[in-house]
Amino acid sequence: MNKMNVESFNLDHTKVVAPYIRLVGVTTGAKGDQVYKYDIRFCQPNQDHMEMPGLHSLEHLMAENIRNHLDHVLDIGPMGCQTGFYLSLLNNDSFEAVSDALEKTLNDVLNATEVPACNEVQCGWAANHSLSGAQKIAKQMLAKKSSWPNVFSE
Repeated sequence: MNKMNVESFNLDHTKVVAPYIRLVGVTTGAKGDQVYKYDIRFCQPNQDHMEMPGLHSLEHLMAENIRNHLDHVLDIGPMGCQTGFYLSLLNNDSFEAVSDALEKTLNDVLNATEVPACNEVQCGWAANHSLSGAQKIAKQMLAKKSSWPNVFSE
């Protein structure tokens, strides 16, 4: 297999064991700032995936709440394969902080009574949400917390 430009395309998805949190890479800017990109895998690739309404709501809930528990969040967004999320942080390389913030954020999801920005003004597909679906995914991920340090390395 030829090396590709996208890190995840070089990852053997048949060898990973989800769930896990994995540092994908570090990019250093011209002034020395560093962006840390994490693969937060919820589902086993090619065996399971998150349904879109729950995934979409989980994205909104995590994007809003993780910033309450973790400094310098640039972005958190879902993978197109619907098996996890990418988290990008500025100048924060603490795996423990990421794991702790993820746990607190998923607990926020469980305690949520509504999905933030779930309307046509703030969301591009407002009809495609499920709070109960997001809570089901969060509960499943929290139940497997002991596996999170299972960071895959080739």
